Formats: sequence, C-alpha cells, structure tokens
Amino acid sequence: MDKRVKQTARAGYISKGAVYAITGILAFGAAAGLGSQSKGKLGVLEFLQNQPFGNVILGVLALGLLCYAFWRFYQSIKDPENIGSDAKGKGKRVGFFFSGLVYLGLAGFSAFQIFRDTGGGQQSGGGGGASSMLPQEVVPYVFYAIAIGLAIKSVFQFVKAYKGDFLDKFYLESYSNIDTRKTIKWLGYAGLISRGVVVGIVSYFFFRAADGAGSEDVKGTAEAFSFLQESSGPWLMGLVALGLICYGAYMFIMAKYRKFKDASGR
Repeated sequence: MDKRVKQTARAGYISKGAVYAITGILAFGAAAGLGSQSKGKLGVLEFLQNQPFGNVILGVLALGLLCYAFWRFYQSIKDPENIGSDAKGKGKRVGFFFSGLVYLGLAGFSAFQIFRDTGGGQQSGGGGGASSMLPQEVVPYVFYAIAIGLAIKSVFQFVKAYKGDFLDKFYLESYSNIDTRKTIKWLGYAGLISRGVVVGIVSYFFFRAADGAGSEDVKGTAEAFSFLQESSGPWLMGLVALGLICYGAYMFIMAKYRKFKDASGR
C-alpha cells in the first residue's frame, strides 16, 4: 500500500480519536457535575472553536477528519487490504463508505463553522430540521432506515469486542512489551463496548421519532448521555464517558501501532 495512503489513514485516526476523547471528557465532566451539559460530535466542534486559536484547532481537525473520510472511501472502493467481494466483504465495504460520508460531513461542518465565524456566511433566519425537506409520509421510513442502520452498528461494536478480531490489525505477537499488548486490548474492549451503548441509545431515539413521524424526538450523542444520566444516574454515564475516552485513546493507538496489510496478504 502506498506510504501516503497510510499516513493519511493515521492522520485520520488521530482526528477521530480527538473527537471521541473530547466527547468523553465533556460527558464525564457533566456526570461529575463539572459542566452544564455533555456534548456530541457537533457540540465538540463548537466547543473547540470557542477555545483560544479555536479556528486553527478546528481547521487542523477538519483536515484530519477529511483524511479519515478519504481512508474509509479508499477502503470501500479500492479494497487495499483485500477484504473481498463476498457478502461479508461487501457488507464491510459498504459500511466503510457510509462511515466516510459521516466523517466527510463532520469535516464539512467544521469548515462551515470557520467560514461562518470569519464572516463568510450568514445564518438564515428560518428553516426547519432536515426532516422538513422530505415529504411527511417518507419521514418515518427514513428514520426507520437510520435507526436500523445504527442498531446494526451498535450490535457490530459488541460483536467486534466479543470476538476480539479488531486485535488482528495490530499483530500483537510482534510486540515484545506485554504492557503495550494489554493497553491495546483493554482500551479497545472498553471503547467498543461504550461506543456500542451510545450508538444503541441514539438508534432507540430514531425508532421513537419514526413512530411519531416527526423530528422532535431525534437525538444525538449528547442527548444519549443525558438519557443515561436521567435513567441510570451519573455513575453509568460516567463509565460510558470513560469508555469513549478509552475509544479515543484506542484511535491514537491505531494511528501509531496499526499494521496495514497489502492486498497480497503481506
């Protein structure tokens, strides 16, 4: 695989890790009573923009997310690691493509935030949610499709953690340091399980919104944390937040230690 593609993928993993780690930190602070509210991915981008040199930070993060989106599209279309074209392989590659779309959207939102903050854009006064752009009779089916997709993604996170096949990307036997092996394993397990919990709750919100045929019940990551806190108290929310911090750290480890297998199998 081309060295530049690998470097692009590693930059993407770092940016994705930053988004998840900051999401987890803000949510943990909210659970501990140190902040007013938790924030989802979009809220994290806005939070970063409000920091000193926020637009610079946001611009770097946007480039990194763009790198991650490119890597996902590259995996989906070029199949550099020979995932295959059987049913399982196609399913994975389709998943990579949609993952690329999500992170391309995050990168675009980051760029929009910078553009708006520097006076290049104006906020429109009216307009509703995304669902108002669709015929009302179609909205429930769109929400059901999103809910099912998120539910599958949630289950996939748990299955991935249960099987432990995510560790295959690291070739752990090549590392002599046992602490490195343990760190990779446990950060991966904690992160995948926590991510599965949060995505599952967001899926539930979309199912509920589909039943009501409206957008008022559509929630994101921040509301998923609020749901956890309200239904189970701050302890479970804090544990899940710590798990997402672990997932962010796991992405950083992916950037450093992940092995890229060539299509030839090497």
